[in-house]
Amino acid sequence: MIPVYIFYSMFGFQRTGDAFWQAMDQMVRGFVLGATAGRTTLNGEGLQHEDGHSLLLASTNPAVQAYDPAYGYEIGHIVADGLRRMYGEEQEDVFYYLTVYNEPYPQPAEPEGVDVEGILAGMHLVSEGGGEGPRPQILASGVAVNWALDAQRLLREDWGVETDVWSVTSWNQLRRDALDAERHNFLNPLDEPHVPYVTRRLAGRGDLVVGVSDWMQSVQDQIRTWVPAEYRTLGTDGWGMSDTRGALRRHFLVDAESIVVRTLTGLAEQGRIERQDLAKAIDRYRLTDPSAADAGNTEGSG
Repeated sequence: MIPVYIFYSMFGFQRTGDAFWQAMDQMVRGFVLGATAGRTTLNGEGLQHEDGHSLLLASTNPAVQAYDPAYGYEIGHIVADGLRRMYGEEQEDVFYYLTVYNEPYPQPAEPEGVDVEGILAGMHLVSEGGGEGPRPQILASGVAVNWALDAQRLLREDWGVETDVWSVTSWNQLRRDALDAERHNFLNPLDEPHVPYVTRRLAGRGDLVVGVSDWMQSVQDQIRTWVPAEYRTLGTDGWGMSDTRGALRRHFLVDAESIVVRTLTGLAEQGRIERQDLAKAIDRYRLTDPSAADAGNTEGSG
């Protein structure tokens, strides 16, 4: 029997947190599913349920393998890997935390030749921009991958800017991999240096990276040291409100339009576009007005 514990919103790592540390001490194995994850998918119930920090709490527990997948096919590969690691020949003393959101959205079929290594390591490319040469990279996790894909379209159609979009299945795992690489290099100065996975994947792809999720910016900031480019993040910091999902995302400035402006801001800081365009974009998308955002679906509605 494989233990599976499903909890609501932040009530796992916040309220069951001591038990998770006890589970680590007892070398427990199994799956922890954080249902209604994120700070904007469970709208209408106030901050008591709007979870923007559980991934940070999970990062403090060495036994927890925390993932923030966007798509069902990613979850399938992560679960299969968890079963292999926990119950296969190696029998590792870890347990898996997977976020599961409260928002219905289309689930794409698994792409042919999908990058399973990237899914398990923490990031894989889901949409490559047109043209050739370096371009801004957008890193997003969980439900935010949809916002990033919308932003990719808007940047292309409204501003003529091509971008690549990555699904970051685990900010936490990327950080742990980078810390492991740094430890190896620290203790083995004569060896060929280990390069963190996130650094290898982003090397040569451009000098601007934007990271976004339905979590606090601190989640995306975990990998800042190892991003080989200018790195700008968006997150759900601060007080939320009881409103539509769209209004919440505009309030926190994490929706597609906000990703567009954050990307344009990075380009302006590098002198690649005029700063006047930023004011035009803010006015065009009405970023200061949460009521101007597309409400999207609410709770279980389509």
